[in-house]
Amino acid sequence: MSTIDTNAALPELAPVHNLPKGKLGVSLLILSEIFFFGTLIAVYLFYIGKDLSGPYPQDVLDPPFAAPTWAPMAVSFNSIFLLTSSIWIWLAVKALEQGAMARFTLFWALTIAFGGVFLAGTGFEWYGLIAEDGLWLNTNLFGSCFFTLVGFHAAHVTIGLLLMTIVLVLTLCGYNHQRHAGKVDLLSWYWHFVDGVWIFVFTVVYIIGYYG
Repeated sequence: MSTIDTNAALPELAPVHNLPKGKLGVSLLILSEIFFFGTLIAVYLFYIGKDLSGPYPQDVLDPPFAAPTWAPMAVSFNSIFLLTSSIWIWLAVKALEQGAMARFTLFWALTIAFGGVFLAGTGFEWYGLIAEDGLWLNTNLFGSCFFTLVGFHAAHVTIGLLLMTIVLVLTLCGYNHQRHAGKVDLLSWYWHFVDGVWIFVFTVVYIIGYYG
């Protein structure tokens, strides 16, 4: 009867590479936000066209891809600024990883500026809808769904801009360095998500909602 050699060397197990806590946390946050916005978009699609009284999307929203105007600013024009900001923040993170602080500061500031233009455009649009068209949360189903969906996205943009402004101030004060690139990159993940989810919001609200 053979015996087992307990002294025999056990095979080495391959090392397990776990996702760093920071990346895991941000990934879970983004995943939860995807479900959150997915729910809001589903509600908007379900209730669209079920209003018994106006105004309707075709009555108050600018036609998608209309020529840029400033009163209120065309949503398609604002969207270009928001989506372009993802390019700037990507370049900013790359610059920080290389220790090029001047380039990082420039691209980071451009990200904030482009996001600010989008947020200002949203404000102009809301002013026109509320003051001129009489559309608000309690006007009808369209108003409730529109301001809830677009409003929550605007809130996420605002949070992102505040966090990025804090990073910019810390950079200008000399507290942000190349070794912080990993943490700054996590903030860029959030901003890319905010930009990406806008594509779906724009499609549902301003294309499907307008032409549906």
